[in-house]
Amino acid sequence: MRNNHLRAAQVNHVDNGTMKVQVTSAVGMVPVEDARITVSYTGDPQSPLEQITTNAEGQSEELTLAAPPLEYSMEPEQPVQPYAEYNIIVEAEGYRPVSIEGTDVFSGELTLQDVRMEPLEVSEEEKNIVIPANTLFGNFPPKIAEAEIKPVDESGEIVLSRVVIPEYVVVHDGTPGDSTAGDYYVRYKDYIKNVASSEIYATWPDSTIRANILAIMSFTLNRVYTEWYRNKGYDFTITSSTAYDHKWVYGRNFFQSISRVVDEMFTNYLSRPNVRQPILTQYCDGQRVTCPNWMSQWGSKYLGDQNYSAIQILRNYYGSDMYINEAEEISGIPASWPRENLEIGSSGEKVRQMQEQLNRIAQVYTSIPRITADGSYGPATAQAVRRFQSVFGLPQTGVVDYPTWYKISEIYVGVTRIAELT
Repeated sequence: MRNNHLRAAQVNHVDNGTMKVQVTSAVGMVPVEDARITVSYTGDPQSPLEQITTNAEGQSEELTLAAPPLEYSMEPEQPVQPYAEYNIIVEAEGYRPVSIEGTDVFSGELTLQDVRMEPLEVSEEEKNIVIPANTLFGNFPPKIAEAEIKPVDESGEIVLSRVVIPEYVVVHDGTPGDSTAGDYYVRYKDYIKNVASSEIYATWPDSTIRANILAIMSFTLNRVYTEWYRNKGYDFTITSSTAYDHKWVYGRNFFQSISRVVDEMFTNYLSRPNVRQPILTQYCDGQRVTCPNWMSQWGSKYLGDQNYSAIQILRNYYGSDMYINEAEEISGIPASWPRENLEIGSSGEKVRQMQEQLNRIAQVYTSIPRITADGSYGPATAQAVRRFQSVFGLPQTGVVDYPTWYKISEIYVGVTRIAELT
């Protein structure tokens, strides 16, 4: 039935979106060169549409793929799915194959599909990933209401003195009490990108995307700050159940429009005056489920259409005393943001640190040119930064701004570890 439905839907794929696949080893974040990628419609997996290989950075070319009309994602209760679904099979010598069913492609949007391949010495079994429907289109349990501020009582529930952005969160892939569900270590930024790509549409206005991402981040950081599940005897940070937390999907794709917003805002969360903890900002779709005291996702979309800013959208639902705060600390990074862009003419210790990190990354991502780590930001450094930005999907300015600084830091940490947590 699912395949027949998807074949029928393909006749509505009159627009185009794009997709880029990044293939890395599960050990050491090393790019996998010459990986073979086969792309087909999810509804017709036996008929390949594209067969390509990865370059030295483990990246595919940018594929143009059919997608439903843009307007399908602009109004709720559409009879046809507002995004196309594709299957991806990745094979590479020395690694076990990976198959992904249901990678989403929206009209006019770039889909980013990361594929982590395990070496054969780890396992010879193929990894199969199935991406379910976006929560705006599929049927998922509504959120169980909770207090937005957790009480501080004698049990010592609030254990942190300040808000810290974790390097990883531990995601329990099921309801809290499901002991058969797996736990996954997920980079915090990747977790937020995953949830946002699962719960909103990448085609929505930028301010709407930002408002929803702020709500997702604040909710998540409340779970981190209060150690909500650990205080209940569990060994994880958050779950993938929409009844308790947010929808997170192992192995799913992100969207560039969402990814760039998270890279810009990942240290932010939502606060109320005189409340130390991030606010547990709950929301619902506003159509099949209504929630008068929470943000409506479709309502936030309509406000974005009316040029409301992200904070105006949030205050419309959560009240005028809600404001955007910034965490005091980020875990797992070698050096913090210097609070100003680094560009040609900049100099000093922060420039030297960045140059050293880029040189280490260039050992693995070989198209990035090596530079002299002398603390002086000249044309050669700008060229290396521009190439780094190209490889990792950032605007190619040659300037180390806030998102670029932390992306360099993230990739540097990844390539210098012997093995990543999986």
